[in-house]
Formats: sequence, C-alpha cells, structure tokens
Amino acid sequence: MAVRHKLIRRPPHRVWAVLADPTLYGEWVVGPSESSPLDHTWPAVGSQLRYTVRIGPWSTEGTTTVRHQEAGRELELEAEFKAFGTARIFLQLRPWGEETLVICDEHPLRGLGGSLHNSVSEAALQLRHRGMLARLAGVVEQQPDEVLRA
Repeated sequence: MAVRHKLIRRPPHRVWAVLADPTLYGEWVVGPSESSPLDHTWPAVGSQLRYTVRIGPWSTEGTTTVRHQEAGRELELEAEFKAFGTARIFLQLRPWGEETLVICDEHPLRGLGGSLHNSVSEAALQLRHRGMLARLAGVVEQQPDEVLRA
C-alpha cells in the first residue's frame, strides 16, 4: 500500500476547495490530461468525473467515483482505468498549525492492477504520489484567496 504525505502551506479549507473542484482534477493528478464532471454533485458520494490519459498519439478514458467523503477532511475515490481495473485513492487532510498535512494512501483494488501488484508497482505509485502531492500543493498555493473561500 503506497502511503505518502505532504505539508501544504495553506489551511485545510483551501486544500479542500481544490479537491472539491472537478475541473482542477487534471491539474494536480498525475496521468490525466483533462477531466470533466459527469454530474454536478462532485464531491458527493457516488458522483463521478471522466478523465483522459494521453501518451503520445495514444489516449484512453477512465472514470473516478467518490466512495466516501467528509467535507474538509477526507476524500476517498475509486479510479477506473479500463483494462487495468480500479484503484482506491484516499486523501486525508489534517490541520497542521496554519498549514495542512495531506496523507495519500493508494492501492490497486480490482482487476489486472490488483492481480499484478508487487514491489515494483508499489515503487511506481510512490513516485506518482510524490509528483501528485507536489502538483496539488502548487495548485492550492497559487489559487487566489477569493476563489477558495469555504
């Protein structure tokens, strides 16, 4: 199970505002080049967004479904990527003074990804999380205050 954390120099409500905006998903998640909500209730439990992954001339779509959320504190997602199966991604926000400690816990859940999960894929997830949490911090820290009012 790949677990990684990052201290973001903004309070939890600012981090949550980015997580709760499905149009920003492609800016902080490593992999998708674009995303769009499939309904207008994100991040309510059961809401979904569609994302596109592009590698050179090749592209494919996947969906992400919210499985659990506690506004301002926790967001648990199930990302489906066609033949590879699904992954569980759990993001927890903890107040850390005036900042936020974000803990990301991800592991394959169903399908081929779960069957082939090993130490090599675990290392790849750790690298992905390092990039993803750095991108999340960048998006949160560059948002103007008036955009991120909770």
